[in-house]
Amino acid sequence: MSLQDIEERDDTATEEDGSSYNKIVDWLNEASVTSETTTKTEILSKVQEIIVKKEPGLLNSFLDEVIAFQSDRNSDVRRLVVGIIEEAVKKDSNVLPRVAPSLLLLLQDGSAQVQKRVVQAAAQVYRAALAWLADAHTSHEVLEATWNAITAIKAQIVYLVDCENDGIRTHAVKFLENVVLLQTYPEPDGMVRRDDFSLEDVPMTLKIARRRKLEEEALMVFELLLNFHGSPHISSVNLMTCMGSLTLIAKMRPQLFMGKVINAFEKLHQNLPPTLSKSQVSSVSKHLKIQLLNLLKQPSSVEFHNNITALLTELGATHQEVMRALPHPEELRRRQKRVAQMAPDLTPPSSKKSRLKVEYEEEASEDDETVQVVNSEPTVEPISTVPAPIILSEEVIDAAEKYILERLTPEVATQLVIQNMMKLPDAVPPSFCAEYKPIPNAGSPVQIKMLCRMLAQLLCDAGMDPNGGHSKQPKMEIDDGPLEKDVKPSLTSVMTEMMDKEKEMQQAKASQQSGTVTVKVPKQRVRTLKLSEITKPLTTETRGNMMRAAVKRILKAERAAAVGGVMPVRSKIISTLAVTFNTDVRDVILEFLLEDIRGRIDLAFAWLYEEYSFMQGFSRLPPFIKREETPEHRYDKLLCSLVKSLGDRPGQEGKDGSLLFRLFLEAPLVTDEAVDVLRRICGDRSRAAAGISLLQELVVRRPPRKIVFLNALLMHTAHEEPEVRTRALDAVTQLYERGELRSIIEEYAMLYLSFLRLPSPPDVLFGPDRGRQKSTIPVIECRSTTGEVAATPWSEEAVRACLYLYLALLPLNEEMIHELARVYVQTAADMKRTILRLLEQPVRGMGMDSPQLLRLVEECPKGAETLVTRVIHILTEKTPPSAELVARVRELYHTRVSDVRFLIPVLNGLSKKEVIAALPKLIKLNPVVVKEVFNRLLGTHTESPSHMSPLTPAELLIALHSIDPSKCELKTVIKATSLCFSEKQAYSQEVLAVVLQHLMEMTPLPTLLMRTVIQSLSLYPRLIGFVMNILQRLILKQVWKQKKVWEGFIKCCQRTKPQSFQVLLQLPPAQLSDVFQVSPDLRQPLLAHVTAFTDNQRAHIPKSIMDVLLGSKRTSNDEYDVDTEARSPSDLTIDIKEEPEDYNSRSEPAPPGLE
Repeated sequence: MSLQDIEERDDTATEEDGSSYNKIVDWLNEASVTSETTTKTEILSKVQEIIVKKEPGLLNSFLDEVIAFQSDRNSDVRRLVVGIIEEAVKKDSNVLPRVAPSLLLLLQDGSAQVQKRVVQAAAQVYRAALAWLADAHTSHEVLEATWNAITAIKAQIVYLVDCENDGIRTHAVKFLENVVLLQTYPEPDGMVRRDDFSLEDVPMTLKIARRRKLEEEALMVFELLLNFHGSPHISSVNLMTCMGSLTLIAKMRPQLFMGKVINAFEKLHQNLPPTLSKSQVSSVSKHLKIQLLNLLKQPSSVEFHNNITALLTELGATHQEVMRALPHPEELRRRQKRVAQMAPDLTPPSSKKSRLKVEYEEEASEDDETVQVVNSEPTVEPISTVPAPIILSEEVIDAAEKYILERLTPEVATQLVIQNMMKLPDAVPPSFCAEYKPIPNAGSPVQIKMLCRMLAQLLCDAGMDPNGGHSKQPKMEIDDGPLEKDVKPSLTSVMTEMMDKEKEMQQAKASQQSGTVTVKVPKQRVRTLKLSEITKPLTTETRGNMMRAAVKRILKAERAAAVGGVMPVRSKIISTLAVTFNTDVRDVILEFLLEDIRGRIDLAFAWLYEEYSFMQGFSRLPPFIKREETPEHRYDKLLCSLVKSLGDRPGQEGKDGSLLFRLFLEAPLVTDEAVDVLRRICGDRSRAAAGISLLQELVVRRPPRKIVFLNALLMHTAHEEPEVRTRALDAVTQLYERGELRSIIEEYAMLYLSFLRLPSPPDVLFGPDRGRQKSTIPVIECRSTTGEVAATPWSEEAVRACLYLYLALLPLNEEMIHELARVYVQTAADMKRTILRLLEQPVRGMGMDSPQLLRLVEECPKGAETLVTRVIHILTEKTPPSAELVARVRELYHTRVSDVRFLIPVLNGLSKKEVIAALPKLIKLNPVVVKEVFNRLLGTHTESPSHMSPLTPAELLIALHSIDPSKCELKTVIKATSLCFSEKQAYSQEVLAVVLQHLMEMTPLPTLLMRTVIQSLSLYPRLIGFVMNILQRLILKQVWKQKKVWEGFIKCCQRTKPQSFQVLLQLPPAQLSDVFQVSPDLRQPLLAHVTAFTDNQRAHIPKSIMDVLLGSKRTSNDEYDVDTEARSPSDLTIDIKEEPEDYNSRSEPAPPGLE
């Protein structure tokens, strides 16, 4: 800051206190020359205290001088300048046009602390900007330029949400919260803050900031906050900050955002970021609980009380805490009454939207009539860093300044530079390095005028007046440095020569007007030095080495350029060199970039955009420069080199992964070769996560080439590597749910499904990019009638590859199940088995109530019965079948499909009569299938307590005994009953007792009765008393009339001795004799048993029985006719091996005929 600039503002500071004004001038001069950061910050703090708080009238006078410190090298000073700007805007919003460009420049500062402070201040500045716009009723150039700068600040902060610095992200979230609240309408139920500003305060007539656009932007920002809140890699600090912001937004705009915020909290509780430690998880959960309690206190959250209380309960909140947080019932009643009163006055949201839509259309029509020119680059007045010169005379200096300004052309400036370069010292003075500051907006009219002022000052110091003579002012002794002493004579000589030439031109013009001719005497010319006469041309190798060395020196000057503040200029120079020079220079620069691609990514983008401008013809090379490669090839080569460098680095989920995202998202064009490189990255298991996520983002965020990116993503859905395939399927299903690309994804899935109709797998399924090689599949030669066909057979892996994407989409589009049925009919048996194995997960996702599944069952294509059966089996495996499903299966079974296996999945939905009628066919099936049938009927296939079966275990066993032997072989029934006895949990002692009781009451007796009695006794020895009772009843029913049952009776008596002796003694003599013939070993034990009786007891035994026991008399068997007795089937034999008398150790007898 120069003293002259301050004095020029004296006329505008008439109302300020003189002492304060002079004091500030001295402070600012001291701050501009001091190099101590502490002193400078203290001075600026004192200036801020006076011009902002004590005497705001001085703000306009010194604001520009204070903002000039934004280019100070120390970050603390720049942070303080940001704070002064914030306070100035809060005090007087009319200073916005002067501070907005500076704030935008400071937001791009290299210091994270400065950026953080700018983001923090931007919230207040943005609110003040909207209020300032609302008060301005006309749209002029300054207004538009200021709003453009504010919009650019907002866009930059939105981008900083993905910044690497955690603190910057935190402040960016708070800024976005402020944007959402400022750019939305207030709500009656929302929390209200004092002096709040909202979209309602923005006038409808304001054309540069339409309400509709602001509201749409607020909704987009809110979605960005939700996405950031649900990010899996968010830090705990950012997460808790975002939670607080969402809570505040929900409290102030409940009708618009309350449901979304609560939904986001529920998702967060279910899926906390995996990067959090245990302590961070605890802190986040506690913070989530606090935010939910705050929402619960709001009367506007009454509709979501169930969700909030359930979530609080899961978070460990006690009932007392929840009840304390609930709003008072009286408050809720007041709210309902208030809403009811406001209902007639307020239009519903839909009508409000329609009304706003009409207003917006009127605004749009007004916009069409008015053409607006927006200056995206607001002009910032440069602040000179030249020390204040000695003032001689205002009139003289002003005249000299005007004189130089009229004549200072680029040619004159070039002469000044050239003549003074020879007088520069060999080494740069340290003072120059310490005090040099780049001149902002060099070449602008303001800067040229400032330069002319400095030259005028130097001319006056040299004693020259504007007419070329010497000034009458006495020369003042100025102790200049060595650099200034050398420069002044040259400057004086050049300016003198310039004025002499002008005098000659004026004299020539005057002579022409007067008619006189002046003859110019020729001067002798001095022979100029020609370099070609004393130099030799360099060799090509030497020129190349020198060129590369020069480029390397430019590249190594990175730190010096950063200190000097000329990084943008350096980037432009390097990118131009890389584009225009040969391959050697290009390789040197590329190697330099790849050494630290993270720190030099901006330079890489500058080069990439420069190549793109040449490729599109925006920039052209001079005609004498010819390149061997086309611009398209050079751009593609550079982009692929950068992608390979970032893709080959480990830790793609970290910073390098974000750089790869940035490269693909910000590159002007993504070529096919770059997509191929990215495709190879996705195929690597260690890098698949970052690559596939990037492809998904490219599909959404780069619409012109979304088909290319989607195709690259789809091909990985059939990858052999499970991790790659799973991530690709997740990404594709997410894109499918968006709805924009559904048809393309469905076509791709259908195409792969149709491959199964081919006799051999297509080549598209194989290759390095698919993770499987065709050579690994065994080749079987299959010669047709023509004699020369060698087909590659379908392997299970190839079949699965064709089904992965299709089955992943099936729960999202249930109509696709019908195409699967049509393809299934045309496939081979091995393919069918693979399809049936893969069906479980998608079918469960569709559910039993799916209309398309019911339609498939109803319209079952011919040949797809096994597919439909498998589908029904999956649906009913753990849950009972629905009535609609049972009805359709029953109808299909009775009309088209007679295979009883079709009924197995819905057995529990059939009636008792239907199940009993189907039993003969069911037990004839494969033993594994029969086992499944019994599991479903007995409920052993599920742990659900709500299992319902048409048959109880007892009824099932009774039904098996009642099967007509003409419909089913007896051996098959025996195997079925054995399966029942193996289910001990279903067939308890009580159940078997009920079964035996029912079988006893049947006429004729079931053929397998005695076998069931013996098996029941083997399982439960405590049934011995019950069995003895059965045997006695069988005697009354003349069991010997049924041969097979009688044989079983004898076997049972043999196994149950000595308890059965009392039963044997009740037999008629002829039947007892028959027992001894069949089982002679029973005679002696029974005789011993009778001998042990008392005389009184033996007296009750008939003599005929004793004769049979003693063997003295053989009883004739004429008492019954064998030929007329009811006979059992001839193929039934009951052969039960002897068991020890300990019934607890008895095992189940083997089925008849299998001993």
